[in-house]
Amino acid sequence: MLAFRAVTTLVLVAASPWMLPAAADGISLDPPENVEVYIIDDDFTLRWNSSHQSAENVTFSADYQTPTMNNWIKLPGCQHIMGTECDFSALQVDVYENLRLRIRAETGNSTSSWHELDPFVPFMKAHVGAPGVHVEAEDKAIIIQISRPGRKDSNMWWNMDELAFIYYIVLRETSSGNEKRTKTLYRRHKFFQLLPETSYCLKVTADLLVPIKFGTSSPEYCVNTTVENKLPAPENTTIGGKNEGCVVTWDYPHADVTFQVQWLSALSKRLLENYSEDWNPVPGCENTQDTLCVLSKSNFSGGSYFIRIRATDGNNTSFWSEEKKIDSKTCIPLPPPSITVKSNKDSLVLYISFPENFDVFTKKYEIIFWENTSNTEKKMMQESPEVTIGDLKSLTVYCVRARVYLEPPWQEKSAYSPVVCKETKAGNSSTAWIIGGIFIILFVSFLIVICLLKSLVSYIFFPSPKPPSIINEYLSEPPSKNLLLSTSEEQIERCSIIEDAGIIVMVEKTMSEPDDHKTYNSQSSEDSGNYSNEDESLERGTSREFQQKEVL
Repeated sequence: MLAFRAVTTLVLVAASPWMLPAAADGISLDPPENVEVYIIDDDFTLRWNSSHQSAENVTFSADYQTPTMNNWIKLPGCQHIMGTECDFSALQVDVYENLRLRIRAETGNSTSSWHELDPFVPFMKAHVGAPGVHVEAEDKAIIIQISRPGRKDSNMWWNMDELAFIYYIVLRETSSGNEKRTKTLYRRHKFFQLLPETSYCLKVTADLLVPIKFGTSSPEYCVNTTVENKLPAPENTTIGGKNEGCVVTWDYPHADVTFQVQWLSALSKRLLENYSEDWNPVPGCENTQDTLCVLSKSNFSGGSYFIRIRATDGNNTSFWSEEKKIDSKTCIPLPPPSITVKSNKDSLVLYISFPENFDVFTKKYEIIFWENTSNTEKKMMQESPEVTIGDLKSLTVYCVRARVYLEPPWQEKSAYSPVVCKETKAGNSSTAWIIGGIFIILFVSFLIVICLLKSLVSYIFFPSPKPPSIINEYLSEPPSKNLLLSTSEEQIERCSIIEDAGIIVMVEKTMSEPDDHKTYNSQSSEDSGNYSNEDESLERGTSREFQQKEVL
């Protein structure tokens, strides 16, 4: 019994080692409750509740562990905390790896048990904060410069692709409350057609595209537009096509001014946070008095660009016009693609090629195909230049043509390619019919062989008792026509002598009736049917007489 109690005591002590320190000071501490991690951008916060938070000399400490660590390490910024939250933003860890945290209450030499959180990935748990915003005003425009959420040395967002965020901007005129809303992938945006000397307020939200995370709106920024400039900015910029390249035109109300036209690569605008110094003059349009400018094919043969224009009269300069996007495809007609068609089993495979100078564009391919003997066309759209047209009839001629659409909203399209016709090969269905036909022929042949073998075996081992039909036909002919038989072997009916009152009547009849049939003739019906030995002797004697007569 004593041994059992000793074992029981040892088991209880081993199972609850964390109770020993509390028992030493006579204080029982409960672990923190409702522990959670809140991350916004690069700010990491650990929060919790505790029944001891109002007690004196009770603090809280936390540890952390990563997959590469074997031991728990003290969490920076979260040691001996008097309150119910701590900031551990100073922790340098990989935000894409699992992180484990634990926390406990402490007082003197007593500690509570650890409250351990489930492992989590900081990047997946993080919220998107407000982006940075810088605002500049002109007389009829407001320029907004946007910075990514988080710090510039951020491990959370700043190492991501430039196109990771989309920005939503709301501009409000303070006096009327009228709003303008827009969304953009660029971090520099300009609102045009505003009123001079007017107060406007705006706020910006940045949403992460992949994975989808909705951001927090920035504080509201307010600014006043300036006094109207003496020279207005050019307006109504349009882009047209011409044989030698793109033609840019614009409207301007005053004469005796010159214009400067500049261009910027769309890629630079997309990738650079501040691209104001990356604009370049358009050759031949650095100082032009015309309200048009030609962008030659040699300088703008492919890709997308932005164009802006301003006016000057020597003493005064206008603000830059609204930036207008130009795609080289807008100015230069798109050539038709070339297609190669390969015939396959019940399908056709198309390979569509397009000039290399259009590789910078996103493309879609429209394919139209039809049976050569039919006018019914079918259409399909694909994003890959290799297209498979399936579910076709085998051994049938189909005709195909294709054209290319460039970039959303897919309004720019090329001419159709030349029509290519190709016959499909035999598919699985034709092969199945051929195989089925072969099996049917083999089966029928097998049945015919079995029937022939059966007839041969029956004829050899089980002959029929009747002679063949040809022999029966031969034997059924009259005897007179049978040359193989002698005429002397005709059947002669035997004669019978009937004695009646001393008169003997002999009847002789040549016939082919059966031997047992006899004809009797008598002048009297008396004693008919009576025979004696004498009759038999007379019969034999008569027969000999007949034979002698026959010899004579």
